[in-house]
Amino acid sequence: MNNFPPHTIDSAPEEAKEALRATEKRLGFVPNMLSVLAESPVALEAYQGIQAVFGKSSFSPAEQMFTALVVSITNGCTYCVPVYSMFALKSKVPDDVVNGARDGGAIEDARYRALRDFTVCVVDKRGHVTDDDISAFLNAGFTKAQVLEVIVASAFKLISNYTNHIADIPLDEAFQPYAWDGEKAA
Repeated sequence: MNNFPPHTIDSAPEEAKEALRATEKRLGFVPNMLSVLAESPVALEAYQGIQAVFGKSSFSPAEQMFTALVVSITNGCTYCVPVYSMFALKSKVPDDVVNGARDGGAIEDARYRALRDFTVCVVDKRGHVTDDDISAFLNAGFTKAQVLEVIVASAFKLISNYTNHIADIPLDEAFQPYAWDGEKAA
């Protein structure tokens, strides 16, 4: 049973309404994730704030979307994987890279493969990565700053991934073509 139904702009707490209006203006709709997070204006603000900060990272926009996708896959978020599959593809992450990540399969592109591997390592090990893990990431052309920026991505996605686990958020129609069952590409 979902005890966290998505809010409308009208039903949302007053402190969350402006953020929902801004999202609707930008996207043309308010994704259910944000409508559920609106139950706590603090949670909504935290999510959007960390997301905005991650948007300033030294990763390219495509790498940002891919990193968010990988964190969501690693955390098993059946809501966020479709969302970030769409955003990654729209950001020009190659189809085979997105599908490789979603399926847990091979990624031929060495940079995306290293980004996936390190991001999975950070999430799975809860930050207790080894010097070898960091060296492999740096040797793939990433920077020490990006080591830390993977943590920022993990923090931002943790909010939405865990919210979905608790609230079982219905997937919006816009993201249905990218539905993910938690094991393989849809």
